[in-house]
Amino acid sequence: MRPGPGARLGQYAALLAYLVFLAFPLLWLLSTAFKSPRELGSPHPTWIPRDPTLANFRQAFAEQPLLHAAFNSLLAALGAAVIAVLLATPLAYVMARRRSALSRAASGWVVVSQAFPFVLLIIPLFLVLKNLRLIDSVSGLVMVYVVWALPFALWMLAGYVRSVPPDLEEAAAVDGAGRMRTLVSVTAPLLAPGIAATALFAFVTAWNEFFFALVLLKTPENQTLPVVLTHFIGAEGAADLGPLAAAAFLATLPSLVVFAVIQRRITGDMLAGAVKS
Repeated sequence: MRPGPGARLGQYAALLAYLVFLAFPLLWLLSTAFKSPRELGSPHPTWIPRDPTLANFRQAFAEQPLLHAAFNSLLAALGAAVIAVLLATPLAYVMARRRSALSRAASGWVVVSQAFPFVLLIIPLFLVLKNLRLIDSVSGLVMVYVVWALPFALWMLAGYVRSVPPDLEEAAAVDGAGRMRTLVSVTAPLLAPGIAATALFAFVTAWNEFFFALVLLKTPENQTLPVVLTHFIGAEGAADLGPLAAAAFLATLPSLVVFAVIQRRITGDMLAGAVKS
């Protein structure tokens, strides 16, 4: 039965309230970024700045190396996303198609690994990176982000692999395609939405990550954007709110752009897969 006008109106109202709830932090951050210091200190805050200014953005770039930090974050996030997807795709295929004790153990490890607090992992990771001489380097941070994202990527892609009919792979094998050729030419295109979603998760997670970057990166030239944002907070905890809001707003833009681009890819592939030929 189709919902009545009242039920449909309630659904739209709930959806609108949810969208407002999600958009509120970003809109308030944008409003704060354009406010003058006098307006920021006003006891009566307003949504729309009375006297919009770009001084906060100029001050943010003048005080901190935001572009260089953003470049480091981009390298770490892209590296983690690409490596995690390249490793997780064949491993997830084996986990989903090979029903054995080893695959069940791997699936159990994926679930259990998500229960460990990050603080328990930092010491062994630090020791491993120290032995590899990768402390205070973006390359070492990429390795940490790959290890962090790989369990979830495996779990996510294994579910997509199980949704691909085995009959397609059997037909490719009858035509003479090997296992790797089948994975690359038959299964991987059907996994495009899952691969895109996994890459998006790995990228956004690495882009926003703060704890590992704070512990592993000491040289200012190697620090990522989340770590540099903390420099707008003084020793006594007093934040330079205007420049901090401006820098934080700029830091959110790459995630939004990547999500918009990959979201079209996910939607397009899902619609293409829904068309019956």
